[in-house]
Amino acid sequence: MTAASLFDQYTIGNFWFRYLHILAGITWIGLLYYFNFVQVPGLAAYGDEGKARNITVTQIATRALWWFRWASIATLATGLLIVGVLPDYMQDFMNHAGSDPANAKNAVISVGMIMGILMAANVWMIIWKNQKVVIANAANVLAGGEANPDAATCGRKALLASRMNTVFSVPMLFYMVGSAHLYSEAFEATTANAYTFLFISLAIIALFELNAIGIFGGIKAGNKMLWPYESHKNAIISSVVLWVVFFVLSIVFMG
Repeated sequence: MTAASLFDQYTIGNFWFRYLHILAGITWIGLLYYFNFVQVPGLAAYGDEGKARNITVTQIATRALWWFRWASIATLATGLLIVGVLPDYMQDFMNHAGSDPANAKNAVISVGMIMGILMAANVWMIIWKNQKVVIANAANVLAGGEANPDAATCGRKALLASRMNTVFSVPMLFYMVGSAHLYSEAFEATTANAYTFLFISLAIIALFELNAIGIFGGIKAGNKMLWPYESHKNAIISSVVLWVVFFVLSIVFMG
C-alpha cells in the first residue's frame, strides 16, 4: 500500500469513515446505556421531587444529552458517507441471480441501517424534544418558579423512546457487524427470500416503534403493551428476545 492509497476513495470509505462511524457509535450507544442503566434508575431513587434531582438534571443530564444527540448525528452521517463513498456498496441491491451471499448481506445490513436511522430519529424528534421541557422545568423550579405540569408527560415520552432505542440496539449492532463477518460468508439467499426477511423484519420494527409512542393504548403506566419499555431490565430482555427472533428469521429465510 502506498501513501497515496491511504486516502483514495476506497480506503476513505472502507476504513476512515468506518473508523469514525464506530467511534461515534460507541459514544452514542454508550451514553444510551448510561441513561437507561445508570441515570434513570439513579434519578428514580431521588423521588419525584427534590433539589438534588433537579440539579442532576440541569448539570449532568444536560451535558450528557449534548454528547448523546450529536453522537447520534455523527454516527448517522458517517454511516451514510460509507454508503455514498464506497464504490458499488449498494449496487444490484438484492438482485443477484440464484442464491447468493450478497443477498443475505444486503438484507441484514438494510435492517441494521433502518434501525439505526430510526434510533437517530427517536433521539432528535422524541427524546431531545421532550427532554428540553424536562430540563427547562428543573431549571425553573431551582430558580423558585412553579413546576410545569407537562414535564412529567414529556419525561415519560422521552423515557419510552430511549428504552425503545435500547431494545433496538442489540439486533442493530449485531447486523452492523454480522453483515460483513457472518452473513456474507455463512448465509445466502435468493432475492425473494431476502426481501421476505427484510419486509417481515421491518413490520416487527414498525410495531415496536408504534407501540413505544403510544399507538396501542397510550403511554400511561399500566398499559400492558408497554412492558418492554417499563424498566431497563425489561428493555434488556426485550432486546435479546428481538435479536433471537431476527436471527431465527434470518436462518429460516437465508440460512
